[in-house]
Amino acid sequence: MAAPPHHFSPLTRSFSLDGGGQTPRGNMQPFPGDQIQLPRNMIENSMFEEEPDVVDLAKEPCLHPLEPDEVEYEPRSSRLLVRGLGEHEMDDDEEDYESSAKLLGMSFMNRSSSLRNNMSVYRQSSNGSCSLPSARTMVVCTVTLVIAAALIMVIYLLPKCTFTKEGCHKKNHTIELIYPLATNGKIFPWAKVRLPSDVVPLHYDLVLQPNLTTLKFSGSVKIVVNIIHVTWKIVLHSSGLNITKATITSAGGHQEKPAEFLEYPLHDQIAVMAPEALLVGQNYTVNIAYSSNLSDTYYGFYKISYKDENSKQRWFAATQFEPVAARSAFPCFDEPAFKATFLIKIKRDEKLSTLSNMPKKATTPVTNGIVQDEFFVSLKMSTYLLAFVVADLKNISRETNGSLVSVYAIPQHLNQVEYALNTSVKLLAFYQNYFLINYPLEKLDLVAIPDFQSGAMENWGLITFRESALLFDSHTSSARDKKSITAVIAHELAHQWFGNLVTMEWWNDLWLNEGFATFMEYFAMEEIFPELHSDEDFLNLIFKAMMKDSLNSSHPVSSAVQSSEQIEEMFDALSYIKGASLLSMLKHYLTKDVFQAGIEVYLHNHKYGCAQSDDLWDSMNEITNGTLDVKKLMKTWIVQKGFPLVTVVRKGKIISVKQEKYLYLVEPENWTSDASYLWHIPLTYITSSCNFTHCTNAYLLDQKSAIIELPEEVEWIKFNVDMNGYYIVHYGEDWKTLIDLLKKNHTALSPKDRANLINNIFNLAGLGKESLEKAFDLIDYLNKESSTAPLTQALFQLSLIYNLLEKKGEQQLAARLMHRVERLLGDKIDQQSWTDDGALSQRELRSTLLAFACTHDIRNCRTTATEMFEKWVNSNGTMSLPSDVMKAIFTAGAKSNDGWDFLLKMYFSSVSEAEKSKMIEALASTEDVRKLLWLMQNSLEGEVIRTQELSHIIATVSQSLPGYLLAWDFVKENWEKLTRKFHLGSYTIQNIISWSTSQFATKAHLIEVKSFFESKSEQSSQLHSVKEAIDTIQLNIQWMERNLAMLQELL
Repeated sequence: MAAPPHHFSPLTRSFSLDGGGQTPRGNMQPFPGDQIQLPRNMIENSMFEEEPDVVDLAKEPCLHPLEPDEVEYEPRSSRLLVRGLGEHEMDDDEEDYESSAKLLGMSFMNRSSSLRNNMSVYRQSSNGSCSLPSARTMVVCTVTLVIAAALIMVIYLLPKCTFTKEGCHKKNHTIELIYPLATNGKIFPWAKVRLPSDVVPLHYDLVLQPNLTTLKFSGSVKIVVNIIHVTWKIVLHSSGLNITKATITSAGGHQEKPAEFLEYPLHDQIAVMAPEALLVGQNYTVNIAYSSNLSDTYYGFYKISYKDENSKQRWFAATQFEPVAARSAFPCFDEPAFKATFLIKIKRDEKLSTLSNMPKKATTPVTNGIVQDEFFVSLKMSTYLLAFVVADLKNISRETNGSLVSVYAIPQHLNQVEYALNTSVKLLAFYQNYFLINYPLEKLDLVAIPDFQSGAMENWGLITFRESALLFDSHTSSARDKKSITAVIAHELAHQWFGNLVTMEWWNDLWLNEGFATFMEYFAMEEIFPELHSDEDFLNLIFKAMMKDSLNSSHPVSSAVQSSEQIEEMFDALSYIKGASLLSMLKHYLTKDVFQAGIEVYLHNHKYGCAQSDDLWDSMNEITNGTLDVKKLMKTWIVQKGFPLVTVVRKGKIISVKQEKYLYLVEPENWTSDASYLWHIPLTYITSSCNFTHCTNAYLLDQKSAIIELPEEVEWIKFNVDMNGYYIVHYGEDWKTLIDLLKKNHTALSPKDRANLINNIFNLAGLGKESLEKAFDLIDYLNKESSTAPLTQALFQLSLIYNLLEKKGEQQLAARLMHRVERLLGDKIDQQSWTDDGALSQRELRSTLLAFACTHDIRNCRTTATEMFEKWVNSNGTMSLPSDVMKAIFTAGAKSNDGWDFLLKMYFSSVSEAEKSKMIEALASTEDVRKLLWLMQNSLEGEVIRTQELSHIIATVSQSLPGYLLAWDFVKENWEKLTRKFHLGSYTIQNIISWSTSQFATKAHLIEVKSFFESKSEQSSQLHSVKEAIDTIQLNIQWMERNLAMLQELL
């Protein structure tokens, strides 16, 4: 999305509080205190920098009769705040009203300040010295100050008064909004970030003409709107568009009436002012003509360059509207609840092709070499789901159940789309059967975009993908690549129901879209592609989401958001992974049939409409029919941040369980008290008497503590079966029993249960509730382990420790840690073959073990990899390498200068996205800091290495000892460029902040990171990801202080 032209967001700003608003800036006298820190909402609701003033509209003439939210006035200066006389009901925007009251107070301060300045207390004599004031002057000044103070007190003590000629009115007990100024200096008739609800869109006719030579586009939009409340204005979104004309036509009328339009870029809003009152229940058509540049970010209607088969530069135009960028392609009501139908017409070069959400209806000639494609009218949908692509594309297609499924790519990649087509057809059939609702469109297009920020975007009927997330090359795509491509397709197809058919009402409930799509992605993969073992990936994602959720900087799954940065930040691990994990927990508790029936009710009740979290729980309650209050249970998980720690004490047959909030205590002043936290936890457990899945027991812990009585004494008990619940378990004395069980008979527990125990004990050691010695004791069984999930989790936990030790300068201790890993897993590493043989799970384990071994120079991994790399170089890159170990081979080869140079040359010539992805990671693993800097700089510029790769490069560079400080310096030096390209709050910026700071474990680095973000805009310093980075560094420091001495003994 394109950034608003006037983005005003300082942390502090020097405000002159002189009176009048007419004083030249050079003569301003600063208010005592010089710097005044303003609340953020005060700044957002104003367009001024200095000298606020207030106009009482009761004394000013109006062009139109006054209505609640509408005033128009020609101001005295360009820096005016206008106080409306309308009567507003209090709502969610109370903070806007409060800031307005404070600004009124400031305006009175201005006037008192002016009085002080005009009646200078000291008289200057002719020789430049100051004489004492006269008694008369002193009296006048004292009286003036008393009056000024009284006025200020009136403002603050009577905040619910509306001052007019008649005095103080308390009729509605509300504080009036202060309206901002439009770009032309007139009053903009709306002060809130959210659009008013008095006008709703019904239908859009959108005509666009992109020019891939000039890289500009022109457009016109006709919006049919319906009037809910009488109004003189239509407020909608527009960002970075050059609007040239606006008209309004009444229902049944044929005459377009010119309309004045006002622009307020701070909120990306325009107001079309009607020449006459717009009447309730009537439809009107708003017609707006405009033009703009194709965006050079990844948002809105943006341009992409790529090289064709002949290495000639070609241009490609595509859209990415979620969450708030449709407004930068056409004026619209850009909020998810404003659903409407769309008719799209695109004028383009006859040599290119276009795609949109709906099938093409007709193509007609326009002028020489230009034709117009018209698409069928869409279903009712949100603006963020609209999409169009203008490019030279090729495709393959297949019909299934009345819908034509097609996969598109640039011509040289057409031979890599078949796997995606086969997978999409299978998944589409599965979802239609599961939801009992057919996919409602006649076609479904999946398009590989050469430069794309995220993995994919679920636009209804036109899903766009990063090339590496859609294209499968049988020669270079690994088992993991296949799993990743399948997962992304499964996620986006699930969105065609969850998000597109039923949409969250506002971004606070984004998890209804993303949590559901993530849950369905893994559920569908288990059902259709069991050989991929996707449940193990889901498990590892949950572990990582819990790391984020355990920090005090976390937020509830459903969180109030307003600004675009806050909305962007909702696209994080909590909306996706925690949301999915909670749905998985509920499915296991309700049973899969009850859960499925609840989903069917939810989709049927809300199709083509919008929903909130409570609508989902109400649908589930229709099925449980009073046997369980799903809403009461799930609200404890959705509206509270974090998760519970369940402590288990076993005495004979009696099991005591208690819950508390799992939280790392970092800084006492930032700590949120956990006394009020209570979850309704669907506990599950198995015991030694019966440890098969069908023997799983359940208990709902809805109190702080409870007692569970077993029918008989048991040798051991394991809670949170297969990690199906979103909580961590502390077994106290029983840890020893479980450690012994793993050493004697680890297969008594499932691979997921074993991974769960590894994760929990290392987390508890970090929390200080268990010793690190016991955690290392538990993983001693790993020499017998052959499953991917527990091995992956153990290597992840050990890598975290290794990285902290290495960056702290404890290289010897880090090396001793790797010796311990070698003793445990060395034989298993030696057993791995450098091939693509075996089942997919075996192949993935091979990739994991060999990549780890080569990174840490365990056994002869690097030697073997280097030999294979040299053979590949000698064949000039024509020799086929096993795809599962390709990354390990490339990484070993890139350690030499010649190897790195050859790999870069091959990167430029490769046509396989899977191969290029492995190459770029290997290139970023070099220890040569000049090469690392070159990679980051060139990826940011986007000419020779695509900017979409930058976060991946920064993540890789950040992990190495030579690179971790370099990556942070690069982020600091290029912060403005990064946030302009990727936008504040975006998932990419979240990742860049996290990766570039996660290795720090010193107080000096903590101060540096804090200071850097505090020096930036308030939007930057208040990002969740910044707070999370600071929390993480503090925890790293704390972890080292707590465990360094213990590690020196253990290793």
